[in-house]
Order: sequence, then C-alpha cells, then structure tokens
Amino acid sequence: MFFFFVCGEHTFRKPVEGYEGMVCQCYNCGNMAGHVIKSHPWFTFCWIPVIPLSFKGYTDVVCHICNFAQPLENRPDVTSMKGGSQMSPQPIHGQPPQGWGQAP
Repeated sequence: MFFFFVCGEHTFRKPVEGYEGMVCQCYNCGNMAGHVIKSHPWFTFCWIPVIPLSFKGYTDVVCHICNFAQPLENRPDVTSMKGGSQMSPQPIHGQPPQGWGQAP
C-alpha cells in the first residue's frame, strides 16, 4: 500500500496596525509599492498548518512589484509615518523659512 504525504511551508500575511493603506518607496526597485506586512511562516503537513516556524512573526516592508522585503526596524522613514503622520522637515535653527526676506 502506498501513502502520499505532502509537507511544505505556508506564510500567513496581514497588514500591520497603524500602517494600513500606507505606501512607501522600495529601496530595491525605487517604485512606490512598499507596504508594511506582518508574516507568520508555518510548517504544513497535507496542506494543514501544524508547527509555527516563528512565534513572533516578521514585520517587513514588502514591495509588491519586485517582492523585495526589508525589516521594518531598518526603515526609519517608514516608522516615522506610523498612524498616517507625515514626516515634515525640521527647520534649521536661526534661519527664516525659505522664501522669506528675499527680494523679488
């Protein structure tokens, strides 16, 4: 009698809370297609998830064009935009804002 068993790996993905709908630039291809995704890889037996390969999962910035993934900890530009707040440039102290005091 012959039994056929299928073993493999499946990764469950979901958006990270606070980063929903946010799009950022991919450092690999340069496109604006990066999304913050939480990944949970599992070992599967006959297509049934059995053993988690990571208990905490991985939080990455993933490009949907070139499939490049980079850990969120390595992207301070993305972490500063959490919750929809855009990072504004800080003015240099002691200087007026650009365009002020210039003659036409």
